[in-house]
Amino acid sequence: MSSRAPLDRYRWMARMRAFDLACLEGVPTGEIHGELHTGIGQEAIAAGMAGALRADDALVSTHRNHYHALVKGVDPHALMAEIYERATGLCGGYGGHMHPFAPAVNFSASGIVGASLPVALGYAYAIAAEGRDAIAVAVTGDAGSNHGTFHECMNIAAAWELPLVIVVENNRYGISVSSQEVVPTATIAERAAAYDCIGETVDGTDAELVAEAFERLVAETRAAPSPYVLEATCFRFQGHYEGDPQTYRTRAEHEQIRRDGDPLTIGRARLTAAGLATAAELDAIDAAAREEMQALLAAVRADPMPDPATALEHVFA
Repeated sequence: MSSRAPLDRYRWMARMRAFDLACLEGVPTGEIHGELHTGIGQEAIAAGMAGALRADDALVSTHRNHYHALVKGVDPHALMAEIYERATGLCGGYGGHMHPFAPAVNFSASGIVGASLPVALGYAYAIAAEGRDAIAVAVTGDAGSNHGTFHECMNIAAAWELPLVIVVENNRYGISVSSQEVVPTATIAERAAAYDCIGETVDGTDAELVAEAFERLVAETRAAPSPYVLEATCFRFQGHYEGDPQTYRTRAEHEQIRRDGDPLTIGRARLTAAGLATAAELDAIDAAAREEMQALLAAVRADPMPDPATALEHVFA
């Protein structure tokens, strides 16, 4: 599927949301254990990244990683099978949703806040040492930008002129803490200036705005290696994890972000206003995405569970 046309970016968003909605079905049934973190409400950021990266570029994500994996080219069946802890998953069902690894497309993720940054920095260092024109992308959140890893990685990448792009998904909450309470600067992107680097803030609910900025920064760092920070503001519709009571947000805030900050609603308005699609055509895209992911879910549920005899494999001790 092409990734750069506005209508294709809408298809990406529809498929992403349908993917996560299918994942949500495994929580009440007990098929998915531990915390499940979804990106519902943040689809436009990953959709804006789709198509801008090559297979030899590295993308390192966070605990909220499903959308980034999909746009990096990770097989949807293998990804959902890993989330549902099936033997056919990326890591044989052992990693779960927070630790998917796909070396063939240089994608990985970590459940540790801020841990994506040093891993991506390592990729960037290797790329520079090998003299390649690939780049590394680290995705983190507003809370991750407060970790020492953010500042240490920015310092090293700037001093050594490494091809690193940091994408900050600022959904305004670090678990239950408002970023306004713990981020002293007006934006996170402006912190890049401390390392003599460029930082930009973009509306992360609009896939077209994200795409314009991300594609430009990728091209610039590929041509002249240097770290960049792209802060994309967005809203997390679900709790930090499924089952989060969300007592830190009011009902009015919930209603406001779903009414005004839904990337699919914003994308629909942009497409119909530009005459690129009708409401009926977009409804058909939504329906096709739901059908695709429900069929995928049915296939994953039919996959085998890992063999209990292998339970002690892949452990340190």
